[in-house]
Amino acid sequence: MFSPSDFRKGLRILVDGEPYYVVEFQHFKMGRGKANIRTKLKHIKNNSVVEKVFSTNDSFKPPDMEEKKMQYLYEGDGDFHFMDTDTFEQIAIPVENLGDAKWYLLEEGEYRVLFLDGQALSVDLPASTILEVVETEPSARGDTVSNVTKPAKLSTGLVVKVPPFVKEGDKVKVDTRTGDYLERAK
Repeated sequence: MFSPSDFRKGLRILVDGEPYYVVEFQHFKMGRGKANIRTKLKHIKNNSVVEKVFSTNDSFKPPDMEEKKMQYLYEGDGDFHFMDTDTFEQIAIPVENLGDAKWYLLEEGEYRVLFLDGQALSVDLPASTILEVVETEPSARGDTVSNVTKPAKLSTGLVVKVPPFVKEGDKVKVDTRTGDYLERAK
């Protein structure tokens, strides 16, 4: 059971018998009243977004979801294909279901795929991933201001802002929740 104080981005809960995950949440208190939590929830099956307000006394059950460790194979026809490494069974997840997760999937990488009622819905990503810089402009000599950034295209097609010292061929660590550059990987 979860309470609104347990809310965090990506938390999966049942609301009125339907599976959702938390996109945004904000605690607010009006005058003498009790505190409430304003949320933005995304339906796990149909991707519709709803806004709801909950009391701090409400409780929620987690949806009955199954996780399987699967290997990402390739992208084709708007689907991302995964394989169960134990049974060699292959599944396809539509790009709409993956959302921004598509930018962090590396071929032959192992990921936790989430299933609800036997249907593959999405991929649970690690907090950060390491990707290679395939395209970026060279830095200007003497560019030493600390807050200067430049765009860099990564091996998956994602474009992030990186410091001037990052060059093509470097590997960088990217936060999968925000899409921000974290550090240059060794």
